[in-house]
Amino acid sequence: MKIRLFAALVVAVLGSQTLSAQRQVVSLDEDWQFRFSHSVEKGVYDRVDLPHTWNAGDALSGKPDYKRGIGNYRKTITVPDDWKGKRVFIRFEGVNNVADMFVNGCHAGRHKGGYGAFTFDLTDGLRYGAENTFLVRVSNAENLEIMPLVGDFNFYGGIYRNVSLIVAEPVHISMRDYGSSGVRLVQKSVSRESAQVDAVVQLSNDSGSGAEAELRVRLLDGEKEVLASSSAVSLPAGESSHSIGFSLENPHLWNGTEDPFLYTAEVSLWQDGRMIDRVEQPLGLRYYSIDPEKGFFLNGRHLQLRGVCRHQDRAEVGNALRPWHHDEDAAIMAEMGVNAVRLAHYPQSSYFYDLMDRYGFIVWAEIPFIGPGGYSDEGFVDIEAFRENGKEQLREMIRQHYNHPSICLWGIFNELSMRGDSPVPYIEELDAIAHEEDPTRPTTSASNIDGELNFVTDAIAWNRYDGWYGGTPADLGKWLDRTHEEHPELCIAISEYGAGASIYHQQDTVVKSVPVSWWHPENWQTQYHIENWRELSSRPFVWGSFVWNMFDFGAAHRHEGDRPGINDKGLVTFDRKVRKDAFYFYQANWRDDIPVLYLADRRCTERVRKVQTFRAFTNFPEAELFVNGRSCGKAGADSLRVVTWENVELSPGRNEIKVVAGGRKNTVEDSYECYLQTAM
Repeated sequence: MKIRLFAALVVAVLGSQTLSAQRQVVSLDEDWQFRFSHSVEKGVYDRVDLPHTWNAGDALSGKPDYKRGIGNYRKTITVPDDWKGKRVFIRFEGVNNVADMFVNGCHAGRHKGGYGAFTFDLTDGLRYGAENTFLVRVSNAENLEIMPLVGDFNFYGGIYRNVSLIVAEPVHISMRDYGSSGVRLVQKSVSRESAQVDAVVQLSNDSGSGAEAELRVRLLDGEKEVLASSSAVSLPAGESSHSIGFSLENPHLWNGTEDPFLYTAEVSLWQDGRMIDRVEQPLGLRYYSIDPEKGFFLNGRHLQLRGVCRHQDRAEVGNALRPWHHDEDAAIMAEMGVNAVRLAHYPQSSYFYDLMDRYGFIVWAEIPFIGPGGYSDEGFVDIEAFRENGKEQLREMIRQHYNHPSICLWGIFNELSMRGDSPVPYIEELDAIAHEEDPTRPTTSASNIDGELNFVTDAIAWNRYDGWYGGTPADLGKWLDRTHEEHPELCIAISEYGAGASIYHQQDTVVKSVPVSWWHPENWQTQYHIENWRELSSRPFVWGSFVWNMFDFGAAHRHEGDRPGINDKGLVTFDRKVRKDAFYFYQANWRDDIPVLYLADRRCTERVRKVQTFRAFTNFPEAELFVNGRSCGKAGADSLRVVTWENVELSPGRNEIKVVAGGRKNTVEDSYECYLQTAM
């Protein structure tokens, strides 16, 4: 296989000629040769495009020993001769979880960690005007030196995000800053009256001697220039950091879902009157705080964080997601009325963070420091290599995603165990690094135990499943009140709560399900969320709550629900085709900008009880139920926007159930059919 880059370069460079010698970006996503390392026969390769994972089949079929080994990706390209004298980098957005790259048979770099971007400088190893062979050996094998160690999700192997070549001048905005853009927009102070920002720029000078340049920053509102600033910079050979500060009066604030306004910051580097490099980054100006008594505040106003968690996989493709997959996920969240997202349990695609910015969601981003989660393996191994890898992944996450205004919290750990080696000293190290890298954002963590590990980060959250794995939803409220009373200084949130549900499992009475069984009736999930939201919504000191999970996701070790290999706690099915009833419960509670009226239990089409209870979720004050055209009366919505009709009799055979709400000008209705079985 041979790929010639000349045609691609024409496309990449056209439109930038007027800006002179800017960096060139060339996609390398198409046409790779793939084989497993154990396939040693000559010429045994499959053609694949990126993103790609080799576990889309076995892991998602519920095979707990899915392939965790080494896969080889090979590609031959012709490098243009006129790239001589420039710097050539390859940038991977995500490879799970160890990548070793070889150029023309020589080792060019290694990266450890499956969820961050990284670059290798290929300049000295390329043959210009000739063919070059790239080989990337990828391993997703278990490794005690790399986060994560164990988790309730699949560790898909492969180059599962995009790859590109970046060609830059010897003097350029750095490509060596932990895989980041090289630009950090530090919001030193922001208010409704003014904003002060420092553009901190990492610059590389690979010319071999000192150089002079000009660094410019432009702030844009669409195509309109809001301000411009510049500074002469002296660049020693190697890497250096430079800063340009600017201020803005009466800034247009990024205000969450209400007004997710974004400026664009254009940072450019000039020599001898010509632009030699340019990077654009989003700038959403906002200020926020968390109060242990009153919760989360954005731009001085209280904001109840109504959140969900999200894993980065879906049916058929595993974690090798395309842009339209991310688009659909974000749109479904907005449809439900979400305003906060916990991106668990690792950094996710930069494209998805872009979407979070544009939708105005408050985001919790975290590293994959994951504990046993109910499993026998330990969550922390106190060895130097593991500790260093975690620090590296934390720095990567913060540097790469620093400029996203949606990110308001850096997550340090999830469900660690206190068995064996204590993780507390290491948590303290990570927390200090997070604040050193970014003094502007608070840290948080997700815990499921008591202990001193809960008192390290600025805020703390707990994973609670009251009413699913044990107890009742009322226990959640009691636990929250007790914890808040005992530790009034803590900023408390609920980082996970949820229950499994299959759309194929229906029952016409609400009976609690057994989590580890093959029977996960949908209506118990619905009841679980109604009762849990009752406890959460009435406690303003809870700074945020995050449903586990927005979507069903792959977990090969699970054997429960309607099929193996799936964690079915999602409010939406794994293929994104069906919104479960609990989805509409939250939509009725979280959205006032659209009319919501939804009849629950619509998939329970076969019923055995003649006398039934019906309920609807609505943001109207009342609704009227009709059964076979006969009114069962109007009923008012309760404080959770649930309307209930009890003791409703069905007729044998087919029954039409309809609910109507609104007035003459805004009438809405919803309906379905069900069948009452008759005795034989």
